[in-house]
Amino acid sequence: MDKSLILLSIVLIFISNIESQETIRPTVLWHGIGDTCCYPFSMGRMKKLIEANLEGIYVYSVEVGDSIAADEFNSYFMNVNDQIDQMCAKFKANGNLTNGFNAVGFSQGSQFLRAYNERCNDPPIYNLITLGGQHQGVYGLPDTCLSMNGTICQMVRDLLDLGVYESFVQDHLVPAEYWQDSLNYDEYLEKSVFIADINNARSQKNSTYYKNFISLNKLVLVKFNNDTIVIPRESEWFGFYTPGSDKDIQTMEETDLYIEDWIGLRYLDENGQVIKLSTDGNHLQFTDDWFVQNILTPYLNNTI
Repeated sequence: MDKSLILLSIVLIFISNIESQETIRPTVLWHGIGDTCCYPFSMGRMKKLIEANLEGIYVYSVEVGDSIAADEFNSYFMNVNDQIDQMCAKFKANGNLTNGFNAVGFSQGSQFLRAYNERCNDPPIYNLITLGGQHQGVYGLPDTCLSMNGTICQMVRDLLDLGVYESFVQDHLVPAEYWQDSLNYDEYLEKSVFIADINNARSQKNSTYYKNFISLNKLVLVKFNNDTIVIPRESEWFGFYTPGSDKDIQTMEETDLYIEDWIGLRYLDENGQVIKLSTDGNHLQFTDDWFVQNILTPYLNNTI
């Protein structure tokens, strides 16, 4: 055989082998309130757990701001819409995420990633996993402050004393931005700067939110059965208080958001793309084995 043909055959085989190698889909993590991208006992640890079980995976842990200290502070006091805008730009500029990624939200990071999906989704989210997310918001705050910084806790209390729907509070206190007052629903619709918007709760619906949301491959909703932090905990499965009540609960399927399909949740559910998981324990309490078995193996171990 001619040497040039032999060389050509070798090159073609080499190219074929490269093209046949599949790349594991990256994973993005977004932490909850009072946490950061990189604490070794929280998100830093989760990043290492995923990397240890999925060889070669790229894991990006969201940092809002330019330092760990700023990241924690911003989790309380940076307008959520500004946080989403920042991540839309960062994800798009990150070459490792160009072909899309799986996303895992921890507590409020859940609805922030959902907002990214609905508003930007470039690059796109494939599987969205939410652990203890407040998808319908909250109506009440826990007795325990999640920050190790007492000054931050006092600042939160002082702002809430001003009124949760005061414009200054809505613009600067993150938990207020996903507060849904079930006893004053009209005020919530009028003044909520974040959660009412991404849930398409107002009369004028955003069709882009719907289109982007139904592009998900899977939506995995994890509820913690003994959660004392998220009030009500049913929000983790898109349930909430019945309008006009702070005691009676509607399931996801009983809410107008689902019935009228404001964001495409019903569409995904009826197509078998919504997975509801629950585990005993308080907020974000789970073992490594549980995470590997229930989240990592079925929903993060996929290729581009």
